[in-house]
Amino acid sequence: IYKYALARIPKEKAQDLFSQYSRFEKRFGDRRGVENVVVGKRRFQYEEEVKANPTNYDAWFDLLRLTEEDSSADAVREVYERAIANIPPSNEKRHWRRYIYLWIFYAMYEELVAEDVDRAREVYKACLEVIPHRHFTFAKVWLMAAELEIRQHDLTTARRLLGNGIGRCPKDKLFHGYLELELQLREFDRCRTLFSKFLEFNPANCTTWVRFAEMETLLGDVSRARSIFELAIDQQLLDMPEVLWKAYIDFEIAQEETENARQLYCRLLERTRHVKVWLAFAQFEARESAEKARDIYRRAEKALRSQDAEVEERVMILEAWNRFEELYGDSESQAAISRRLPKRVKKREANGDERFDYLFPEDRDFNPNIKLLQMAHVWKLNQMTDGDEDGSE
Repeated sequence: IYKYALARIPKEKAQDLFSQYSRFEKRFGDRRGVENVVVGKRRFQYEEEVKANPTNYDAWFDLLRLTEEDSSADAVREVYERAIANIPPSNEKRHWRRYIYLWIFYAMYEELVAEDVDRAREVYKACLEVIPHRHFTFAKVWLMAAELEIRQHDLTTARRLLGNGIGRCPKDKLFHGYLELELQLREFDRCRTLFSKFLEFNPANCTTWVRFAEMETLLGDVSRARSIFELAIDQQLLDMPEVLWKAYIDFEIAQEETENARQLYCRLLERTRHVKVWLAFAQFEARESAEKARDIYRRAEKALRSQDAEVEERVMILEAWNRFEELYGDSESQAAISRRLPKRVKKREANGDERFDYLFPEDRDFNPNIKLLQMAHVWKLNQMTDGDEDGSE
């Protein structure tokens, strides 16, 4: 009687009846009956939540998870169809992020649980038709649809899907996924085409340039790899130029082209005088000649001093130079660099705060303020001396 009534009375009017049914099952029912009541109560709660707010996708996930546990495939499909019918009201991607997972879970359910590949394929197809690709896309859906076809040993359809996705809405993640597929299949001509298309779409992506050159290096085409690096460093805008230059220099070192690597360091220093470039250049030269490395340290210290670089950068160069001399220098060169090391002093700001600063011995000869202070200090000492003499008289 309870079940008959609950099946026919509207849910919004059956709350009290449901509570009485729960108490009845707990008193007279078996464990299975009690569990059914608890599940039914939770299902009732989730149904009310999605009814009040159809775009509450978290409630849909809870309802779907509950339905998958104890319902037939048709019942699960019916809930999925109800859920995906609630398309987000706006074309802002942030409103679609949770919704799109309803489609993904639906497709995974069809393939893995229901074991119906054709239905899974149709779910992906419908999902790709729903997404407003003119505004944004989800590379994950394209890739998962292609992976489904790969598992069915249908490479042609998988490639067609990925090519269609790149053509309609190119994204870095889509290119990476397609490239990974072709690399695993050892289709290097296709990889070259994809790398070219990728770099036409996003020439600032340093990682892609490096991967392209690395592939050519592995294939033994060193001249092509070098040409790719040259094209890359000539780009006006790069997202991580330090990664690209380091990869190019490491490439030349691996090819035992020492002079090429040296020229690359010089070209890089024409574009930036960053302290890490100077340090890397000096370490590179130290492999072959201590005198060449010492010359790089001299040039670095002079350049940083002349361009009013940060104090910490000059300190880094001098400390690295000092460590270098301890390893490779003689007593004279070690003493010379020791005299150039800065002195760490504590200074008090106008507001009373204290901070540490560095005084460089060489700067005393170039800083007129220091000379003025020294002259004032000497004058004060002379005045005090004259005063003492007058008092004694």
